[in-house]
Amino acid sequence: MTRVISIANQKGGVGKTAIAVNLPVFLTAFGKRVLLVDIDPQANATFSMGIKPRDLKVSVYDALLGQVNPRDIIKKTQFLAFDVMPTSHELAGANIELVNMENREFKLKQVIDAVKDQYDFVLIDCPPSLGLLTLNALIASDEVLVPVQCEYLALEGLGQLLHNVKLINENLEMDIKILGSVLTMYNRRNMVSQRIAKDLRRTFPGYVFDTIIPRVVALSESPVTGKTILRHSPNSKAVHAFRELAREIISKG
Repeated sequence: MTRVISIANQKGGVGKTAIAVNLPVFLTAFGKRVLLVDIDPQANATFSMGIKPRDLKVSVYDALLGQVNPRDIIKKTQFLAFDVMPTSHELAGANIELVNMENREFKLKQVIDAVKDQYDFVLIDCPPSLGLLTLNALIASDEVLVPVQCEYLALEGLGQLLHNVKLINENLEMDIKILGSVLTMYNRRNMVSQRIAKDLRRTFPGYVFDTIIPRVVALSESPVTGKTILRHSPNSKAVHAFRELAREIISKG
C-alpha cells in the first residue's frame, strides 16, 4: 500500500526541501519505489534535482489544472526507483486559478491518486505557508512529516501545524496522521540546539524522530550542484542521518 507523506512546515528555512530531495535516495536503498512531488512555487526541490523549472514544458501546475495526464509530467532521476513530478514558477498562479474550481482542495489528491499505484512512497514538498497549495498537499496525504529547525521559534510553528491538521481532519472528515517531527540544522556543540531538542521531545512526546539532521555545509551546497547529498558528499554526517531517518519512517509504516 502506497504511503503519501507531506513534508510540511508553515515556517520557511527549516530544511524541508533538503529532506524532500535526499530522503527518497535512502528509501530506494531499502528497496522502496519513491515519487517526489514538488508543490512549492519556488521550485527548489525541482532545481535541486538538476531540473531547470523554466525549461519545463509541462509540470505539476498543468496537472493540477487538468490540462495533462499526471503520468506525462513524471521524470526519472539518476536513481532507478526514484522519480520526480517537477514544478515551474507558474505554480504561483495556481493559488488564484484554483479558487473558483469545484473541489479545489482535492486537485492534488486527484493527480497523485492517478499515479501512486506505481510507488511505495509519494513525498510532497510543500510551500512554507498554509495556503491552498499546502492544503491540497495535506488532503492528498496519509501522513505529515514536520521538519523543525533547532531554534527558539520552532515549537510554536510545530504547534500551529498540528492544530491545522486537526482542523482539516475535523472539518473535511479526513484522517491525516502526524508521522513525526524531525530536528534539522542541529549543532551538538550549540546549547540552543540541545535545549530545543530537549524541549521538543518534552512538549510533543511521541512525535519526534530519534534521527537528527545535522547542520553541515555540504547539505546547503548540494542543491547548487543539482545533486543529492549522497552524490555531492558521500562521507558527510548527513548521509548517515538520512539513512537512519529512512529506516525510522519505514519502521513506522
